[in-house]
Order: sequence, then C-alpha cells, then structure tokens
Amino acid sequence: MIDLFIGRWPYVLTVVLMLIGLYGMLVKENFLKKLIGMNIFQSAIILFFIVHAFKWGATVPVYDHHLGDAVEAYINPIPHGLMLTAIVVSVATTGVGLALLVRIYRAFGTLEEPQVLERMQSRNRS
Repeated sequence: MIDLFIGRWPYVLTVVLMLIGLYGMLVKENFLKKLIGMNIFQSAIILFFIVHAFKWGATVPVYDHHLGDAVEAYINPIPHGLMLTAIVVSVATTGVGLALLVRIYRAFGTLEEPQVLERMQSRNRS
C-alpha cells in the first residue's frame, strides 16, 4: 500500500494542498484567510496539471532527427500553456478579492464573516 503512494507522491502532494485550500475556504471565518485558502487551492490545481503533463526523459516538441517521430519522446505543451493562463486568472482573481476585502473592511470595520453578517443584518433592519 505504501508503494502506491511512494510512486505517486506528486499527486499525493497536490491532493494534500487541495485539501488544505478547501479547509481554508470552508472552515475559516476570516475573509482574508478564505482568500489565502482559495489561492492555495488554485495553486494545487495548477500543480496537478503540470505534474500530469510531465514525462521523464522527454524533450520540447521540436522535431529532432535523432528522436524521430516517437510521440513519447516529446512533452505536450498544451497543458503548460493553459496553466500560464490559469496563473494570470488566479492573479486577477486575487487582486479583485483583495479590493473587495478593502471595501468590506472600510464598510464594516472587520473581516470576520459572522460580524460582517451581523452588521449587514442590523443595517437592513434600520
């Protein structure tokens, strides 16, 4: 059983990072901690795709006369390009999230979810 995990340690690591990020998003009450959890989760997804696209001993997909047409000798560049796009989206999402956190803090004076919800309800009652 342990050999199964040793041979697939990059996947186990990404699952652990996903669980840490998911825990941060679902359990923590501070909005900043939730945003950090979301970033950890996004990074784990990106790491998963990069690990999945990696091949030992493979090279960039530029034709080499010595390697010939062997498909297993080349790395697929599409997942890497998609993950570059995912990194840009992650940075943009984080920026928007931080801007929203600044607005929430200015409006309610806290970033704790229960206190923000309580203050929102008290504003709606008045």
